[in-house]
Amino acid sequence: MDLFDTMIKAPLGRRQLLAGAAAALAVPAGAQGLVDLRLPGGPSSRRLAAGFPGKGEMIVQRVHPPLLETPMEVFDGDVFTPNDRFFVRWHWADMPSAVDVGSFRLTVHGCVRTPLSIGLTQILRMPRIELAAVNQCSGNSRGLFEPRVPGAQWAHGAMGNARWLGVRLRDVLDQAGVLPGAAAVRFAGLDGATVEGAPRFEKALAIDHARSDEVMIAFGMNGEQLPLLNGFPLRLVVPGWYSTYWVKMLSDIEVLAAPDDRYWMAKAYRIPATPGADVAPGARDFPTVPIGRMTPRSFITGLREGQVVPLRPAIPVGGIALGGDTGVAKVELSADGGRSWQSAALGPDRGKYGFRRWDMEVTPAGPGAMTLLVRCTNDAGEVQPMKPIWNPGGFMRSNVEAVTIEVRSDA
Repeated sequence: MDLFDTMIKAPLGRRQLLAGAAAALAVPAGAQGLVDLRLPGGPSSRRLAAGFPGKGEMIVQRVHPPLLETPMEVFDGDVFTPNDRFFVRWHWADMPSAVDVGSFRLTVHGCVRTPLSIGLTQILRMPRIELAAVNQCSGNSRGLFEPRVPGAQWAHGAMGNARWLGVRLRDVLDQAGVLPGAAAVRFAGLDGATVEGAPRFEKALAIDHARSDEVMIAFGMNGEQLPLLNGFPLRLVVPGWYSTYWVKMLSDIEVLAAPDDRYWMAKAYRIPATPGADVAPGARDFPTVPIGRMTPRSFITGLREGQVVPLRPAIPVGGIALGGDTGVAKVELSADGGRSWQSAALGPDRGKYGFRRWDMEVTPAGPGAMTLLVRCTNDAGEVQPMKPIWNPGGFMRSNVEAVTIEVRSDA
């Protein structure tokens, strides 16, 4: 009997599912100090705190609703981000601090033959799938946009990679029986709007995407139950797409006869309909489309900006890369401003939607500042651009990132 089989047993299952879930969402008293995220457009210091439900030390971007960023050094370990260090992003502060697993129901309705109201026991007994995928906020790295844009001023830590365990969304839809003419599927969770008249957070996928092999309803994360703050007891997983679609505390699925025209699809999370979602700062009245697939990115995780490194013949450099909506084909490093690039050694492929570890060594010319650039090419041949994009939402930053270290003979 595995961990998830015990989740359907009472009362043991209930104790396991609710463990740690009733803690208040407040900045823990044991704040660990400040971290400088080196954001160019304004104050860049943030609190470090441990003690949020199910979480270790995290960078606190906001408390109500909780926005917790993963420190970059966490990504220098395993390619799978630990659950207790996995970033957190909610849109509304009206979210449960506990879930009654006995009474919880997932409803499926709309353009279906048989509307459903199913409990966790039924879901846990369905055929399961597991896959690795990066969950990345659409606004990851927004704090680095110049000029600055409104919104959460994340550095690079609004992302994480996990092994997700659950059931195919398609299998749940098939139980309800999708009617001919269905166009989209809309999803909502247990969180509610905190402002009167404000729209409930909802997202939608086209029907063919929703019925693909890999879109799933997850209840497991890295071999454990979902943490409360990451969507317990169920969340949608949309591999290769930004996390705005990964609805947490998933409780409502509605099959639609037309594309979703509500706020969170028609107005929010939209990007310029231009190459790379790039427009000139201050641009207005450009056509937009809903954000969707992720693009390739790569990061240096073993060295931090401004770090002093001893002068030696070879300096080890390492980090992670993601291919976006496909796998990582190649990672390259430059130490001369992008004039030349050297290929890095790639670690094991744990799944095309996940992080890929890379490592190499560079030879310094001597003491002094050394700027390292890293870029990823994905399996579709898409290469990270050198130039940062700009759009008013602060979405989809994916340019080549730089880390400057100080090589010293006396270090």
